[in-house]
Amino acid sequence: MKNPPALEQLIESLRCLPGVGPKSALRMAYYLLQRDRKGASGLAYALSNALETVGHCQLCNNFSEQPTCSTCASEKRDTSLLCVVEMPTDVMMLEQTQSYDGLYFVLMGRLSPLDGIGPKEINLDKLIKRAQTGAENKSVNEVILATNYTVEGEATAHYIMELLKARNIKVSRIARGLPMGGEIEYVDSGTLAQAIVERKRVN
Repeated sequence: MKNPPALEQLIESLRCLPGVGPKSALRMAYYLLQRDRKGASGLAYALSNALETVGHCQLCNNFSEQPTCSTCASEKRDTSLLCVVEMPTDVMMLEQTQSYDGLYFVLMGRLSPLDGIGPKEINLDKLIKRAQTGAENKSVNEVILATNYTVEGEATAHYIMELLKARNIKVSRIARGLPMGGEIEYVDSGTLAQAIVERKRVN
């Protein structure tokens, strides 16, 4: 017995979500239609509304309902600092630290040639322009590369570093090493080695 066409379309649509296979999509669809039609209606409205109203900030490339997001528009941010991250979730994590008051640029990905993701797909032209002109023509003194310490993230950081250095723009990379509260005996050798390399003088 086949499902109604509309149900099959819903199941197939749910499979676009990361980590959702055929069985998971089927369970979700059944749940929404049988147990939570009100929730399903709210989800449909929220998704439709987001698709219509949410775009990208023209300065930092993060999600925004306005041409310029609230972070870029804030007069309290240090316009001389520009932190480059891979995804909007990285911005959220950095903001939670309350240790950075500069501006951001969100790549919306990372270089991955095998997946067909090159410089154009992660908006590097837009990043270079932003780093050179700054916000409201206020110069950027330092670009902080905060891409992930994965193979792709490292390759992305190196590529951006070369582009910016060629334009005489100061570039730095977030440090890595022992986590707060971590014990040396439980830390992997690669992280421990990096902690030694990136040690800081204290006197």
